[in-house]
Order: sequence, then structure tokens, then C-alpha cells
Amino acid sequence: MLRPVELEIELFCRGMRIDDSCKSARRISRTRAGLGSGLEIVIPSRPKPIWVNVPVVEPFAHHSPLSLRRRGLEYFIHDSRNAFEYAVEIPTEPAWYSRKTSSGIEMSRIGVLQGNYLGIYVSNRCLYWTWSPSVACKFCTTGKNLGEAEESRKKVDDVVEVARAARDESHSIFTHFNTGYHYEDRPDREVIHGLRQCEPFVHAVRQHVGGFIGVQAVPVPRDHFSEYDDLIAAGTDHFSFCYEFEDPEVFERICPGKAKTVGQHAFFEAMEYTAKKLGKGRVSGEIIAGVESIEATKRGIDRIVNAGAFPTVCIFRPTIGSEMERVLPPDPEAMKDVFAYVHGACRRAGIPVGVLPIEVSLVVQPEEAAALIEPKFADRVYAAKNALLRVAAKPYVAWKMTPAG
Repeated sequence: MLRPVELEIELFCRGMRIDDSCKSARRISRTRAGLGSGLEIVIPSRPKPIWVNVPVVEPFAHHSPLSLRRRGLEYFIHDSRNAFEYAVEIPTEPAWYSRKTSSGIEMSRIGVLQGNYLGIYVSNRCLYWTWSPSVACKFCTTGKNLGEAEESRKKVDDVVEVARAARDESHSIFTHFNTGYHYEDRPDREVIHGLRQCEPFVHAVRQHVGGFIGVQAVPVPRDHFSEYDDLIAAGTDHFSFCYEFEDPEVFERICPGKAKTVGQHAFFEAMEYTAKKLGKGRVSGEIIAGVESIEATKRGIDRIVNAGAFPTVCIFRPTIGSEMERVLPPDPEAMKDVFAYVHGACRRAGIPVGVLPIEVSLVVQPEEAAALIEPKFADRVYAAKNALLRVAAKPYVAWKMTPAG
């Protein structure tokens, strides 16, 4: 039998077929970079359940040994390799998905839940898609989804309405704003980056909704780092930086736009700066596992924690419509090794994990990966510290959920 976190990794790597006995209770959304284009499920686990956005529409998932089945009112995953069954839950689709904002936009075109995490792409499409030839990241589909599956330009009022609905009806506690590469050099000599475009949305959600707020954007030049300060003042709690790959050759080949415009070093400069401003555990470096060598991925994890940031590792997912849609996902056993390493790296760096009750269904979270290791004394001490921090953080979480306005 697979442990819950092992089942999670198997699902990310192999996907899942949906048996005729099931009818999805939740739509599959083709928004943002396409990573959330799966079925949301919950795997019962202790000390907390595990949310997973399972690939079901990609071709590789059609050949998975794992299938979702239903018996009466209960759902389970059947493994055809050994006939094992694993009970799971299918969260019902939020009622607000089908409602419209005051301006007449369907709310699911503004933001999508992935766990209790609300993801919102706030600007028009990343400029890497506008170059000829395109220099967009080869695993990304944002340039194709934006304007089709979701609104290409969001209004602040619409975003506030959706964030409030997600908070009140779906218990969302984290709103994450994401934007691609943007650079606008205006006649008045004011340079506008994608980071700056997030500021009015952050301020409005902090004032009118509350909760934790994160921002992800391509790093700005060092002489514009004051933009991070302004976003912190507006109410940003967390910054994430999609560093993607440690191997320089892989980074340049798969992320040509990032290689041409900012380079790998820019991500670490920004991580170090924002981690010093916000503290450990409140900045993350995001990388993709399963494309470059496992050794390179581990080096990347170490570089991220050494910068004072939190490693967010995504298992490579060949999204439909991307240049890499026919590249197969990695081997689950290799990914178990990677996530055991993630947990160890966080422990060695003293980065708290699992303190806030934020559930993200797109990645294996470090606290979930604790089950992949044989705990030693240092691991038990680390777990005890994080448990104490979870208890101590409860009043802080309640306070953060209150709108500042």
C-alpha cells in the first residue's frame, strides 16, 4: 500500500483515468499556466488531508494504472497493478464559480481555487509570447489560455468580489497574484514592470477581503527593488520566484525569455532581498523537477534555502498546448527522493513548514514529505518546533483574515 504522500506523487507523475462509474463534481479549469488543468481531489491523511490537482486530460493520464471509481456515495482510486484501493474525496465545485461579478464576468474567469489557495493572473499575457519567434517558457500555456479560458485583463473590483466569495464560501485564506514578464518604458521615463501591476490588486484585497497575499513576477532590476518594498507596504505577505531550473543549459533552452532578459542570478538577488525583508518561510523559489537531472534539482533546492527562501518544487507536467506537451512526466521513485531532500533541506536551514493552514493542490508540500524519511532526532525536534509554531500562529491567522479597511 502507498502512503498518502506516495499516492500524491504517483498521481502527479502518472495522472489518473476517470471510470464510467464517476461523474466529476468539479470542472477542470484551463487557466494560468495550465498547471491547474486537473481534477481537485483530497486524500485523507494525518495530521492533515492532502489536496491534489490530478492530471486527467493529458494523454499520459489516459494510460495510468490509477483510476477514479465510485461505489455508492464514496470515491476511491483503484490501482490496476495490485488491485489496491485508496479512499479519496472529491470537493464539490464552488457555487461562486458559475456566478458573475457586478460587471458581468463569470467568477471562474477571474480566479481559480487550487486547495484553499486562490490563483489570479492579473495582467495581459506575458511579453515573452509577443516576441517573434516566441521566447516563452516551453512548458507554459498562459499566452494561449489568457483571453480564452480566463479574462485577459482583470478589474480590481472584480478581483475583490471573487476573493471575497472564495473566502466566505470556500474558506480560502491565501490569494496569489501572478503575472508574466512586462516592461513598459513610458515617455515620462517611468518604467512599469509586471510587479508594479500587482500593487492595486494587493492593496484592494488587503483592505476589503483580508487573508494572506502572495505575488509572483519576473524579478525586477536591483535599482527597482523599492517595488518590493511598496508591495510589502500594500499588504503582500509572500513573494515567489519561478527560477525553474538549476542547470544553466536547461534554463536557457526551456526558458529563453528569462535567460535573455534577466538571467538566473536575478532570481536569487530578489529572493535574498525579499527574504531579508519578510523573514524565513515567507519567500519561495519555485523549480520544476523531472526535466533536468535529479542532482541539478537538489543543487537548486540548496541554493534556494541558502538564499533564505522556501523551495517550492513542481513535478513536471506536460500541459496540453505547450511545446513540451509530449514530454513524459518523471519517474515517481525519483520524485520521492527529491521531496525527501526538500524536507531535509528545509530542516537544515531552519525554515518553518506547515505552520499556516494553506493548502496548495499543485505541489507536494514539505510537511507532507516528512513521511518519506526515516525520522532521526533532528527531524523530531524540527517537527515539534513546527507543531508549536502552528499553535502559536492561530491568533495571527485569525487577525490576518480581517480586512485592513
